Formats: sequence, C-alpha cells, structure tokens
Amino acid sequence: MSDLSRRDFLKKSGIALAGMMIAPTVVPPTVLGKSAGHTAPSDRLNILGVGIGGRGAADLAEMEAENIIGLCDCDWRYAKPIFEKYPKAKRYSEYRRMYDDMLKDADAVMVATADHTHAIIAAEAIVAGKHVYVEKPLTLYPYESRLLARLAKKYNVATQMGNQSTSNANTRKALNWLRNGEIGEVTRIEACTNRPIWPQGMATPKEVMKVPKTLDWEAFIGPAKFRPYHETYTPWNFRGWWDFGSGALGDMANHILHVPFRGLELGYPSAVIGSSTMLMSDACPTAEKITFKFPRRDNLPRLALPPVELTWYDGGLTPDLPDDMPQGKKFDINAAAVLYGTKDTLVIGNSGFDPVLCSGRDPEVPQLYRVVENDNHQQDWIRACKESPESRMACESDFSIAGPLNEMITMGVAAVRLQSLNQWLEWDGENMRFTNIPEDATIANVIEDRFRIRDGHPTFDRTFTEPVNAREYAEHLIKPVYRDGWKLPDMPQV
Repeated sequence: MSDLSRRDFLKKSGIALAGMMIAPTVVPPTVLGKSAGHTAPSDRLNILGVGIGGRGAADLAEMEAENIIGLCDCDWRYAKPIFEKYPKAKRYSEYRRMYDDMLKDADAVMVATADHTHAIIAAEAIVAGKHVYVEKPLTLYPYESRLLARLAKKYNVATQMGNQSTSNANTRKALNWLRNGEIGEVTRIEACTNRPIWPQGMATPKEVMKVPKTLDWEAFIGPAKFRPYHETYTPWNFRGWWDFGSGALGDMANHILHVPFRGLELGYPSAVIGSSTMLMSDACPTAEKITFKFPRRDNLPRLALPPVELTWYDGGLTPDLPDDMPQGKKFDINAAAVLYGTKDTLVIGNSGFDPVLCSGRDPEVPQLYRVVENDNHQQDWIRACKESPESRMACESDFSIAGPLNEMITMGVAAVRLQSLNQWLEWDGENMRFTNIPEDATIANVIEDRFRIRDGHPTFDRTFTEPVNAREYAEHLIKPVYRDGWKLPDMPQV
C-alpha cells in the first residue's frame, strides 16, 4: 500500500485499539523475542552518543526525549557543555571502552566523530545489532560506504545518515517535480558550494605541540596513521586533512547532490576526472572541480534517464548561471545544484532548500515521496528504530540510499587525488576500481611550497613526496589501510 494509506491505516488502527484497552500495556522485550537491551516500540530507546562536541550536540538535542545513557568524546573541553547537559549519561573519551561497558545495554548509537572514524564505530554497532545514526559524510572511502550499507541490510537495523535536508519539504518538492517529469530528460547537472570555511591547502605542521590534558589524542587518531598532535587538526578543522576528512566535497555533497542522485537514480559513474588548486600531500585543496559521467539508466514511469554529466565546484568556484534564469535571481550564496532538462531548468538552493523552475512555474504534482513528520530527520530515525523490522519504513537517508551516494562522492575525492595522471578515469562500480590507470604511472604530491619573490622575480621551490605506483595508490584511496589494532568487519556477500 502507499505510504499515505499505510500511515492512515496505522493511525486508525491505533485509535481503534486504544478504545479497546482498559489501560495502556507495555509488552516486555522478551515476549516479542527481542534480545536484552532492545525495547518494545512504546518504550524509550537507550542511546549512546559518540562524538558530541560539534554536530553530535545538535543531533542529541533532537533525540533527548529518549534515554541518553552514554556519551563519548575524545576532547572533553570541547564536549564539556554536552556532558553537563546530560548528567545521567556515563562519560568516556574512547568509544571502545564505552562499547565494552555499555553496548549491550544500548538500542542505538549516534556517531558524529571526525569522518575517518565513522565507518569503524558504526560497523561495530551494527554487527552488535544496534541501530545507527551517522553524520555525513558517511565514510571517507568507497569501500567503507558499501560495507556499512551491506552490514545494515544483513543485520536489519534502522539507519540514517545525517544529511538532514533529505527529510524536509523543499527536498520532497524538488524530487516530486523531477520524478513527475516537470523538467524533462536531464543530461547535465552542475553543483557548487562556498565551502571550505575551515583551513585547507596547508603544508603539514612541523611543530610538535603538547597534547592538552583534556584531549585523548590516541582516541582521535583512531585507525588513521599516527602523527604528532597539533592544534590545527582538531576540533572541527579535521575536515581539511585527508587522513581525517574529505574537504568541501565530502562535507557538503551529501546535502547538495541528494536530489539528483536519488531522483535520477544515478548509481555508479562510468568515468570521472578531477582538478584542483595545489594538491598537498596531507591537506585537501582550497578549491576543486570534479566531473562525473553516468551511463543511461532504465527509464522511470514518467521520466526517461539518458546519460548524464555532473560537474561539482567548490572553494568559491561556481558554474555559470543558466541562460533562462529569471532576471535578478542568483545562486544561493552557500550552495546550489542546477539540473538542465529538455523542458525546464531546476535550480535548488543549499541543502535542497528553495527549489525553483527557471520557467517561473510552480506546479502541483503528486506526492511521490513519503512525507516525514515535522520534517525531523533525527526523529524519523527514532521512529524507524522502534518499528518492527518486518514492517519498518526506511528513513530518507537510510544506508541503502546514503551508502551509494557517499560511495560516489568519495570516489570523486579519489579522482582529485589522482589528478596528476591527467586523464579521465574509467570506473568499474561493481568492483570499486579504476580500470585504465597505466601500469607504470606514478603519483607524487607537494609536501611544502616555498614560493618567494625577490627583486620582482618569482622563485618556485617545492618539495614532493617520493613517487609511488598510481594503481596501488588508487587502491588505498578506495579501501583504507588501518593501522595495527584496527580492523573492519568482513564485507558481507550480496
């Protein structure tokens, strides 16, 4: 049955049942065949929060009607207000210690740590049968994204990636227009963001700083290669470092590209090419341009799906305004996506907001997507956690959707880091590998750029990393190599 009729059915059924009951009854989890630590749908969830000082604080605020039983953050100074906001929750600086103590008592885990630890923290929770909410980007590497999607399917848990705009009415409006054929066939997409708004393009710090007493540096590093502490890495600025983040593309594309990726069922790209400002060995570049090619897909009932070319810009680079853009209209200063169709052009603002058709039309179309109650992304995940797995309605950024989207985005990150090959990179999506990198090609990146001007004359003095085989380098951009003591679960078979 349709989502709307299903909701009406559940609502009416609930009213009828309420009239038959003399008093409300809570069925113990064991009666329903649930394991210890799981709750009946009428109970509150027991939630663990990992990474609470930044986005995690906002996520927990939307979940606080549940039981927040444990909180973990490697930076206790940064997280101090959140620890104090939930005084009953046990406090930890390292998630593995919290899992050892409390995972058995939890129903769900919220993950909002630095990006490089998302996959391993979420995977361990899923394998333990716990529902997970993971901030965007879902992971740093394509392999990790596919792993989380498959684990979620295998263990049948409720999942949600934290690209909150996917649950709002503006995104639904854009998707409904698109899927109803209002702009016709789409063959070109352009998207941009003003990010980064944190430092990028830097040389690796040479100074070794003393680790603050309130920071568990070992916990922050996690599965990444160990490096000495420096204040430029954390908090928040981790986004600008390859080992910990994926720059503007990873931070914002999960918001901005959700509508075209989902609405046009883009799936695996067939080829990609990336370019950027100076590519440093450790830091993400200050500006990027990445172009993806997608093959033809099976047509939808109201929309044909021809091949598409999608171009991404960040760091202040923007596409040209559409020729048919209404007079006086401009892109959202923060971000935009433009979908060029054979009938009309769709322009979407930051994170799905304020979609407009360049024709000026505002058509009423069928609701082809589920309406999220109050547009609340986090509460929709709570709802899914409490529903029976057999009848659960998937969240709007369930890992079956978020996994492939983030997989495509992180493949684009890899293309930027392979840009010195100066070629379109052909992509085998099923097997997650680039197929046309020359066997003897090498990659070297800039460690330090000592640009000087003396008497009006420029001097370029750059230090590069030792060249490495490009194929092997690419493999590590797809599937990470964790340091000793850290390991992901095996990839489940489809």
